[in-house]
Amino acid sequence: MRAYIIRRILILIPTLLILTFVSFSLMHLAPGNIVDAMVASMPSEEMIGMDPAVYRAEIMRKLGLDAPLIVQYGRFIGVAPQVDGGFSGLLQGDLGVSWWRGVPVAKLVSVLWPTTLQLGIMALVIAQLVALPIGIFSALRQDTWGDYVGRSFALVWIAVPGFWIATLVIVYPSIWWGYMPPIMLVRFIDDPLRNLEMFILPATILGMGMAGFTMRMTRTMMLEVLRQDYVRTAWAKGLRERIVVIRHALKNAFIPIITIIGLQVPILIGGAVIIERIFALPGIGRLMLSATLNRDYPLVAGTLVLFSVALVFINLAVDLTYAYLDPRVRYK
Repeated sequence: MRAYIIRRILILIPTLLILTFVSFSLMHLAPGNIVDAMVASMPSEEMIGMDPAVYRAEIMRKLGLDAPLIVQYGRFIGVAPQVDGGFSGLLQGDLGVSWWRGVPVAKLVSVLWPTTLQLGIMALVIAQLVALPIGIFSALRQDTWGDYVGRSFALVWIAVPGFWIATLVIVYPSIWWGYMPPIMLVRFIDDPLRNLEMFILPATILGMGMAGFTMRMTRTMMLEVLRQDYVRTAWAKGLRERIVVIRHALKNAFIPIITIIGLQVPILIGGAVIIERIFALPGIGRLMLSATLNRDYPLVAGTLVLFSVALVFINLAVDLTYAYLDPRVRYK
């Protein structure tokens, strides 16, 4: 087990290098760059007597954007000579400084990550609290009205976009009842009720989008396991339904469900970008969207690295859970 964990952690290094290079290249392929935004944001009175082309070239030189792409990437990961104001060395543990905000990326992330983490955990918990009971019930009552309602409920949440529901939740209550979700962040330790009031709607909308897939998978796997001989034997012994489901069926059906939950984490992060924007939550998703629009390369690359590290360890945790759920699984 220890050797397997070490190998998975070592795989993180080439994974991050490939991911950062791809994202780095895509950012440069996008139309426009941060230099254009900086020139456009300059007050007109400061541009009097200044050649815009010279000013633009000076900014590119200062940020190191006049170098070839491979050199810029080398500076970002720390294997090429640095320039003042440009990229920093990722391999030295430095995520760099935001070009647009002038604040270290690590500091920005440390301030905003609790918001995204709370939103993600609440969405994940809500998704499982809804999906697992409905999926199990649909499997136990196959082809009944309860099963049809549960399957329809899952299909609706799979098909309906979360951002559309979020927009309706904000617009129509404000028109009909004059209610708007809180937009000023209140920390949980300061006012738990006010904090939950701010997070419950976005977390529910984000979680229900994932719950639909988990419902379908739970129902499918439970139906497959309930047809196994050892489950039929448990029924024949006269055991109660609750004992058969929890002790004999659910644990064995849970391995593919855990896989689906692990695969939904990237979707959860991507969905948080939109939900945080709609509900004005100051999280990493909203920060990353702003950085992408402003072409703030160090900030985008730094947040992508942190997200990637988190996803690798989450996938590792999912893989290790297999060994607990199925004794036949062994890692060497």
